[in-house]
Amino acid sequence: MAYSDILNELRAKLGESKEENEKILKAEGERFGQEGNFDGVKAVGELLLEQMSEERRAEVTRLTHLDGKLLEEYYQDIVALMDDRKMVEAKNLAEKLYKKILMDYSETDEAVFVSLRNPLQDNLYRLLYPTEKVVNRAPFDFAQYITAYGYILVDTGSAFDAIPVLEKAIQFNPVDPNPRFELAEVYKLIRNSKQLLQVTRDTLKIASSPVHIARCYANVGYSLTDLGEYEDAVIFYTASAMFAPNPAIPHELHGLKDRIGHELSVPSREKVEKTMEKYDIFYGPDEKVIAVAAQMATDYLKKGDMRNALQSLKVTYNLTRDENIRKLILQYEPDAPVVFPEKDAKPNITQTVNNSPEE
Repeated sequence: MAYSDILNELRAKLGESKEENEKILKAEGERFGQEGNFDGVKAVGELLLEQMSEERRAEVTRLTHLDGKLLEEYYQDIVALMDDRKMVEAKNLAEKLYKKILMDYSETDEAVFVSLRNPLQDNLYRLLYPTEKVVNRAPFDFAQYITAYGYILVDTGSAFDAIPVLEKAIQFNPVDPNPRFELAEVYKLIRNSKQLLQVTRDTLKIASSPVHIARCYANVGYSLTDLGEYEDAVIFYTASAMFAPNPAIPHELHGLKDRIGHELSVPSREKVEKTMEKYDIFYGPDEKVIAVAAQMATDYLKKGDMRNALQSLKVTYNLTRDENIRKLILQYEPDAPVVFPEKDAKPNITQTVNNSPEE
């Protein structure tokens, strides 16, 4: 839909009350944000500004713009530079954006800003990170913006500087695995196995897809290979492949077979679980994540919100492979594939495993 059409559609929903209009626009903004519709978010912002007094409009513009650009547009300029491998230029812009976010949206004694991306993250955050502070939704995905800055720092040779930056990204969205995965990449690079294991444990507690879980296990496999624990590394790489096959995993296992000096066998479930216990890591998805997704599905079904109900059911099925859930999904969506797409499952910045295991 063209930008002007989005504006006209939104205007048609507005009435005389500025207070009601603001509620409507904020709800529409959240919907567009969950859909990844940048034009929709931009249109909502434009109409919200129209509803405000001149003084408030100036303050909101100050908070949401940098160098005359909406923060999302500024971030997209950084992404474009990264795509063109102009990393020094990208670093300059990303650092400026990072400082802008910290200046205007840092946590205070009374309030905290979070960049939660979807209803599942909203519910997980409330369950896992309860707070008495006022929780404000950030106007943009600051966790994503800051994670990109962390990646740029690593790429330009400042891996240690990236650690506090990525920790800040996690603060803005502690239930998004992506900043944690990027932090794990840093610990792999600087060969800090202790911190790599810890960040992986933390990530498993919020992992909401088989791809997330598989990447966690692969990271542990990488760490154990680096430590010379080859037999245990095989266990974790095998578990990773069981949750989400990755073409790099067989390559890693082949390298481990050469190091161990004999053919590898498929470990039993019992052996996998016992090996994982040695490192204080559990097998499979966290029960709290499953419970949240399942409860959301139930609530949405009761409300008749089939779009969100199906999304929640698919998350639950992907984590459990429960045949009854699959049948329920197919009841409402007969053409749904057997294995359902996992939205936002794959981080798009770094890779899971070392493609050159001999290094």
